[in-house]
Order: sequence, then structure tokens, then C-alpha cells
Amino acid sequence: MQENKLKNYFHLHFIVFIWGFTAILGALISIDSVPLVWYRMSLAVMFIAIYFYFKKISFKVDKKGLLKFCISGIIIAVHWITFFEAIKVSNVSVALVTMSTGAFFASLIEPLFFKRRIKTIETILGLLVIVGLYIIFNFQSNYTLGIVYALISAFLSALFAVLNGLFIKKYEANVISFYQLLFGALGVSLYLGITQKFNIKFFQIATNDWLYLVLLSSVCTAYAFIASVKVMKYITPYTVMLTINLEPVYAIFLALIIFGEKEKMNTEFYYGAFIILLIVLLNGILKNKSSIKNKLKKK
Repeated sequence: MQENKLKNYFHLHFIVFIWGFTAILGALISIDSVPLVWYRMSLAVMFIAIYFYFKKISFKVDKKGLLKFCISGIIIAVHWITFFEAIKVSNVSVALVTMSTGAFFASLIEPLFFKRRIKTIETILGLLVIVGLYIIFNFQSNYTLGIVYALISAFLSALFAVLNGLFIKKYEANVISFYQLLFGALGVSLYLGITQKFNIKFFQIATNDWLYLVLLSSVCTAYAFIASVKVMKYITPYTVMLTINLEPVYAIFLALIIFGEKEKMNTEFYYGAFIILLIVLLNGILKNKSSIKNKLKKK
């Protein structure tokens, strides 16, 4: 069981690396955030449906499940829209480091859904993430709008992670992912229809954008989405959210290589990012010690 948990923890890190690359693709794709998310979710639904067909996986789910997936699908759609908007109005580094506040939000939300007390250590670690964030943006105040979008996105990401931690107890990860992406795409479609954004120009996309969108929707969404839900069978939503804090490290490194000067920040930014990384490592150590103590008690 411990070996399986460790395997899933490494798998989670690989998924987080892919999510870091998602931010790079978001910066490379030239279309606006809302159509970007519509294409991402719609194409991902198509890829998962093809996967279901060849694997002969059933699409059946109860009505209560459909309602749950509809609500959570809208949540993930808005999460992605605000996330990509944060990147477009600031940059990859700013958006992703701000997203690390998701751990703090998760420490407050998770106990409500899992009916347990808020652990002091989780709150402290979450607050330390805020400290790291304060150090960063005390010297980068020109990215205020990007920070606001990323904070909204972080809260929705934490809420989504907690909800999936509940859903995975009853439903298969493949089914959860398919319907959440489907309802998310339908929700964005409804918005685009109401605002009359569906027109010829909407479907006129550059070749490079199409290539990036296919990569984004297949590897970075269809695969990563299903895999991330699966690992929640072995890892708590709070640990998932703290591990996601490594996403800025992976993405910033990639962004510096790809975008160069645009992603270079001041020294204080990297001090704050270091604090956040340290918190992630500290969480892993504390959780590991707690697991060992529980095993010794059982013996």
C-alpha cells in the first residue's frame, strides 16, 4: 500500500510538470482565454470519448452524479478561464506562483467536506504560502490584475480538488473527467452563445494555435485530468494542492528558456518562490513522519 502511495505521489509530480507546461501553452496560444478554454475542453471531451469507445468504457452515470459533474465542470471551466487570463495580463511566473495559494484555500475548504477539524499545521503552512506570496508581490505590484485572476483561479482549483476527493469514492476517474469536461464545455458554449461570440472569426485559428490546442487538450488535459483524479484515491486533496505548488518551479524554468527576458523577475520574486517550495517539501516530510507513526502504533 505504501509503495502504491509513493508511486502515485511520483505520478502526481509528473502530472504537475505537465500542468506547468500547460501554462507555457497558454502563453503561446494567441486566442483569448474564453475561446481557449472552450477549445481545450471540447477537444479533450472528444479525445476521452474516443478512448472510452476503444476501451469499451460505459458512459452510464446516475442523475445525482450528472448534477455533481455539471456543477464541478462549470467550476473547472471558470478556473481555467481565470488562470489563462492571469497569464495573458501578467506572465507565467506571476500567475503560477499566485496559484500556490490554493494550498491555503484547500486547508480551509477540505475539513468542511470531509467533516474533520482544521489541522493547525495545514493552516500554518497555508499562511506561510501567503507570506511567500506577499514577499513576491510587495515588489511586483504592476501585476495586480494578474494576481486577482490567479487568486480566484486558486480558490476554484482548491474547491475542485476537494470535490473530486469526494467523487472518486463513488465514481471512476474516467467517467468523472469526461462529464466534468463535457459540462464545462457546454457551460462555456452557453456563455458564448448568449454573448454572441460564436462567429466565423471564432473558428479562424492560426496553424500554430491549432497544434498547441491539440497538445493542450490531449496530453495536458485528457491524460492529466484523468490521471490527477485517479491519484486522489491514495493522496488527500490538501497534499495534492501543496504538490501543485511545485508547478511554478517547473513552469518558471521552462518559461525562462522559452520566453527569456519577459519572464525574468526581481530577486525578491525568487525568494518568495523559494519559501513556497520549502513549504511543499516540509509538508511531504511532516506527512511522511505522521504516516510512519501511525504504522508503528498499529504494530
